[in-house]
Amino acid sequence: MEWSNQQMDEKEQLRKVKETARPTVGIWILSAGTLMLIFSLVLSISLGAADIDFKTVWGTVFNFNPELVEHQIIWELRMPRVIGAAIVGSCFAVSGALMQGMTRNPLADSGLLGLNAGAAFMLALCFAFFPGLSYTYVILFSFLGAALGAGIVYGVGSLSENGLTPIRLVLAGAAVSALLGALSEGIALYYEIGQDLAFWYAGGVSGTTWSHLKVVTPWLCIAILGAIALSRSITILSLGEEVAIGLGEKMGRVKILSAIIILILAGAAVSVVGAVSFVGLIVPHLARRLVGHDYRWIIPTSALLGALLVVFADLSARIINPPYETPIGALIALIGVPFFLYLARKGGGQV
Repeated sequence: MEWSNQQMDEKEQLRKVKETARPTVGIWILSAGTLMLIFSLVLSISLGAADIDFKTVWGTVFNFNPELVEHQIIWELRMPRVIGAAIVGSCFAVSGALMQGMTRNPLADSGLLGLNAGAAFMLALCFAFFPGLSYTYVILFSFLGAALGAGIVYGVGSLSENGLTPIRLVLAGAAVSALLGALSEGIALYYEIGQDLAFWYAGGVSGTTWSHLKVVTPWLCIAILGAIALSRSITILSLGEEVAIGLGEKMGRVKILSAIIILILAGAAVSVVGAVSFVGLIVPHLARRLVGHDYRWIIPTSALLGALLVVFADLSARIINPPYETPIGALIALIGVPFFLYLARKGGGQV
């Protein structure tokens, strides 16, 4: 009888979460957001050191002429750049949503928990010891570095007798990120690869090419689709491990699959855009506020909002002080740091 009552309570919690979901709002956001994303991509392609009108942009997309300089600028430089910004924004946001739901930690973010620093550290090793490495292997090493950073953070955070708490995990992430950052700087100074690493530390998509996108896009699309497929399980897991077990959820499998997806998203995104933090912290909270606590809506909404955030950040980086570029990471941090302090002050909030 007691077990039956417990199951009823667990199902009631899940029912309440589903009731808080706002599918109508979610549909409107996804529809309007998709149109907004298309407009932002065209706008970002148009504006820059040389402004190009919308008509020329559309003409390049549907009728590329390699003999025209403007078409070459659009096709070879700006299009892969803005598409890369949209993809990595989605990746950081979805990985943050997965981390927050899986760990029930409202402060979880790939930048705060050492994944970005681990990937950047592995990139420093690649530049120092394997300078001619192909981009496919660079992505693989970024993935391994993200796994290394996350493993050390969770290992250090688990040393306390009281176990992991959101603040303790963030503190461990800050310490490990500082350590890996220092090691990366040391490698850069000793092997004189500081210029090669400057792009990764600043954060930016100016070096993105079609060959980069050809390698990372299939993996990242599969990972995002995998996150959407796991969204119902993440919703159950976000209610607590006891509830998840009571509802028959296979927690071990869900956690392993989620961890693999997070590492792919964070590792590959860092290999494209550099160590940009706070996207995975800000966007899932905003999505949760808009569409409720059902991850079947949080994850696709986060993917769309994350893409918009990074595309507009890249556009701002180019138009604030032309012809120079402001690092994307610095611009997003202007929003992310106050938001992080706000969450820490109020105790994290609900995931």
